[in-house]
Amino acid sequence: MATQTTGGALKKAAGGIWQAWRSRTRGGAYVPHRKNTAESETVVMPPPETVVLAMSQHLGAPCVPTVKPGDEVAVGQVVGDSDRPVSAPIHSGVSGRVTAVTELLLPGGRKSQAVVIESDGEGRVDESVRPPVIDNRQDFLRAVRASGLVGLGGAGFPTHVKLNPRDVDAIDTVLVNAAECEPYITADYRECMENSWDIVSGVQSVMEFLNASRVIVAVERNKPAAIAELSRIARSVSAPGREVRVKALPARYPQGAEKVLIQACTGRRVPPGGLPADVGCVVLNVTTAAFLARYLKTGMPLIHRRLTVDGPAIAYPKNVRVTIGTSIRDVIAFCGGARREIRKLLMGGPMMGLALMDDTLPVLKQNNAILAFAEEDAQVPPASVCIRCGRCVEACPMHLVPPSIAAAYKNDDVESLERLGVMTCMECGCCSFSCPAHRYIVQTMRMGKELVRSAPKKAD
Repeated sequence: MATQTTGGALKKAAGGIWQAWRSRTRGGAYVPHRKNTAESETVVMPPPETVVLAMSQHLGAPCVPTVKPGDEVAVGQVVGDSDRPVSAPIHSGVSGRVTAVTELLLPGGRKSQAVVIESDGEGRVDESVRPPVIDNRQDFLRAVRASGLVGLGGAGFPTHVKLNPRDVDAIDTVLVNAAECEPYITADYRECMENSWDIVSGVQSVMEFLNASRVIVAVERNKPAAIAELSRIARSVSAPGREVRVKALPARYPQGAEKVLIQACTGRRVPPGGLPADVGCVVLNVTTAAFLARYLKTGMPLIHRRLTVDGPAIAYPKNVRVTIGTSIRDVIAFCGGARREIRKLLMGGPMMGLALMDDTLPVLKQNNAILAFAEEDAQVPPASVCIRCGRCVEACPMHLVPPSIAAAYKNDDVESLERLGVMTCMECGCCSFSCPAHRYIVQTMRMGKELVRSAPKKAD
């Protein structure tokens, strides 16, 4: 005789199905991985003769130089800061003399002041560099700010702001983003393989001062070695009320996008215009977490970062640890230079990275890759008319309808742009990647967002 399922068991089974459905993310694209440097251990590039430190290396208020031409500086010394709440100080990665305070045109068209320092080659460490003394949560937040730490996955949001949500008691989950879903880039993967204990140590500190009950380290399934290494350590440190676990995600772009990651790992959906803290989460890039652990031990601020240097035009692709402020030209030269003429140079990945005008720009804090492409790889097919196939709609992880948004932008219809949710676009590029007509969809979304921002505000 068949047995009946109890109501409790039915409820539990239905709950499991519901949770799985809620955790299933929408859209995305299967982009080619091209992780050519995945097994390339990080090599250290010697400090350059000159560094150029942009005063805008994060989202938020730019810094103001705290030094002037002629000043002597040391490694780890603050050379730029701001009294605005959303900002982070800039530190020198070399010892030497300030030769100029100039202006830079950054990727994306922003202008920024910059401090130029000529290295003396001595590497003298500033006397302010010492491990921070931390007795409480406010000490911890001050230390994070003093470190100059910003999101190292590319966004560059000041970490001390992210770790200070309005309602800290509502935070129960810390997500560590090790998805690294962009093609080519393997900098975070190397962090997992080379500094796994630092990652876990950093998130344990965050758990303590946010009083979070669990940490989820999210890694795409195309990185089995990283999953195995992080799982081994997570099991050894996990405890009741302080759970640390690793979650394997489908290798589908853009799994590393903050809102997509939260839904995939927790089943929670960040509302339009909302923040991760609104659903009880804080998200940190994996390299951000590892740096935090090292800073708490040594007091050395953020003056270096790992870059993936790759692309068909690079002679010897590598993962390189460079001093922030080093010119991209010098970094490429360290990797053997260009084996073919570079026709397109990207800071970041091919999906969300920024094209550069030239190679004289300096490495920034939030820069995780330099990609160089030759003529045949940089060709962009001509755009044709939209055929209404719906692939861009299907690919959008934010449930947007790009053709309707494009029509509203063409008609300068700000009201429709807002109603259609253009401001929730995260510019991941899935729509453009999926478009058989090769239309410039992301660019249209950006211009639509700018139209909304510049429109006169309605009176209440």
